[in-house]
Amino acid sequence: METDMLHSAAHALLIILDPTRMMYLFGGVCMGLSLGILPGIGGIAGTALLLPFTYNLDPPTAFALLLGLGATTTTADPIAAILFGAPGHAASAATTLDGYPMTRRGEAGRALGASYMAALIGGLFGALLMAVALPILRPIILYIGSPELLGVAVFGISMVAVLSGNAPLRGLTAACFGMMLSMIGTDPQSGTLRWTMDTLYLWDGLPLVPLTLGIFALPELCDLAIGRMAVVQQGVTLDTKSGMLLGVQDCMKHWFLILRCSWLGAAMGAIPGIGASVIDWISYGHALRTEKGASETFGTGDVRGVIAAESATNAREGGALVPTVAFGVPSSAGMAILLGAFLIHGLVPGPEMLTKHLDITYSMVWSIAIANILGSGLCFLFSGQLAKVATLRYTLFMPGVLSLIYIGAFEASRNWGDIASLMFFGMLGWAMKHFRWPRPPLVLGFILGATIERYMFISIQRYGISWMLRPFVVVMFIMAGLSLLRPLLADIRGHGGLRRMVSQWGHPKFSYENLFAGALLCLFIAMLGESFEWSFAARIIPTIVGTGAILFCSLSLINDVFGLHERDGGGVIAEKSKKIHMDIASKTAHLPTKVILTRGFLFFGWMAGFAACMALIGLIPTVPIFITAFMRFEGREPWRIVIPMAASVVALIYVVFDQLLAIPWPPTVAGMLFPVLHAIPSV
Repeated sequence: METDMLHSAAHALLIILDPTRMMYLFGGVCMGLSLGILPGIGGIAGTALLLPFTYNLDPPTAFALLLGLGATTTTADPIAAILFGAPGHAASAATTLDGYPMTRRGEAGRALGASYMAALIGGLFGALLMAVALPILRPIILYIGSPELLGVAVFGISMVAVLSGNAPLRGLTAACFGMMLSMIGTDPQSGTLRWTMDTLYLWDGLPLVPLTLGIFALPELCDLAIGRMAVVQQGVTLDTKSGMLLGVQDCMKHWFLILRCSWLGAAMGAIPGIGASVIDWISYGHALRTEKGASETFGTGDVRGVIAAESATNAREGGALVPTVAFGVPSSAGMAILLGAFLIHGLVPGPEMLTKHLDITYSMVWSIAIANILGSGLCFLFSGQLAKVATLRYTLFMPGVLSLIYIGAFEASRNWGDIASLMFFGMLGWAMKHFRWPRPPLVLGFILGATIERYMFISIQRYGISWMLRPFVVVMFIMAGLSLLRPLLADIRGHGGLRRMVSQWGHPKFSYENLFAGALLCLFIAMLGESFEWSFAARIIPTIVGTGAILFCSLSLINDVFGLHERDGGGVIAEKSKKIHMDIASKTAHLPTKVILTRGFLFFGWMAGFAACMALIGLIPTVPIFITAFMRFEGREPWRIVIPMAASVVALIYVVFDQLLAIPWPPTVAGMLFPVLHAIPSV
């Protein structure tokens, strides 16, 4: 058996090294990197676009093209996350926490170098793990059922305790809020419409992309507009060449962290239903717990945070192929499209792929490995110049980035509601950032909330209550419980016991920051009150989560008002200061509140103006108007810069999104009044 595997692996390498197949693989890599840079687009659209072009290709060539794109999209994802704080995809959101602060310190090259090297090693490790473990993992994957998936999801949600930093109550509140948001839409058990506000757009639930872009990307861009500065702080030099080499050295220094996170990413990727957006947070939380001194430095620009997130995300692709090839069960949307390629070429996933067509299976492994090498090499080659974008004035790059963010958000469900969601979550994320509420727990809660509810109902219906006694589930639940209780136990020890901790009351002290917590509390009460009208099956999980949100938010508000745990002159405050705020800190605190509010509302006014103009005349005609107006009014940029910028962004959008991806643009007022204008793209 081992001899057959080695022979098939060697034969597959010779197959994939054919010049024609390498050309297709390289083409897929280039397209994957291009799509990865664009915020919110991701590789699913590109994979679906390439699928029809594989009809006339032989299987190894077809899979080389598709996997070349799929394996490298996440390699380029960190570029926007590190340079602008705008994650290109939900899978790079964790990278933003440390990558973006590094850029602001002038270490963009180091962050990019570390992310590419970690992605390369992670991708190769994932491919190697798939090659070795594919025959072994078959019985293990057959054992995994809905209770085990529920256990993994519950363990994932327990990471909010780590991602909440020095505000565990706020983190738990945000996580519950994210879970409640994930339950918006039609209840899969009873068909009840939950929190849809009589809006058709919400029947299928909130899409992830507008929420992620709104929570993470818009607040960072808004702060740049408020501070009227470049991403890199004034007076900081940016040495990209030596910085990228330093990032590579960081990866060599922390090789064991990369191996641990790569193994974690590949293993989690092999579990259907656990997406990349979950894996990077779990990996980040693992590094935060296990790395020395991480609790003091993660979230402030620690390169280990970048390494942990990126190595796990890229290793996922190799693991994700295991259930797809061995059982025909895709572990992600991208793998579901790849499954279509199997059917196109007459291949049946299952035992035959591990025996009769083993050479084709190993050609996929080699495709992923070589694609990671090519993708990381190209990123190293060109990112040195790309990192210098972070030194430009905000008016030179922001309008183009905002235009792409609008398109990325619209790609979610191609509905006007996507734009409204982007705006709402952008303002919510900005408020959370300035009031120091951690944003990662909200996103993690949103990603895992619906998963937990779905697998819980399936487990109960299929196994009764016996599913809770399955060994893997018990282990996961114990680990989740310890993860959630660990910060509380540490606080109790730090305050000298539970009785002393709860007795340290101070005089009430109100501030305008309490208004945000009060508003959230009122929202939770209103949402919980509405849920009482639903059927029992539809309201049971929302009621539990909503009650938790009210409890945690109330405790957080009481803590803020009465100054709980902060009256013990020395030791308590010293203990608390060891924990950090697990989010990107605002750099506009030095400005007067009036200036921050005025410029903040002006920024969102620009966003609203973009949406209004888009509704009137269409997106593509809106882009040059928006770019010209923003650059001229905000930065007084000269026409010799404004016109080429507007023209190049319009050309990019027209070629990529209108011609290649053929996005069905929403109807416009001008198009309905004057049908002849339909000849203009997007009108």
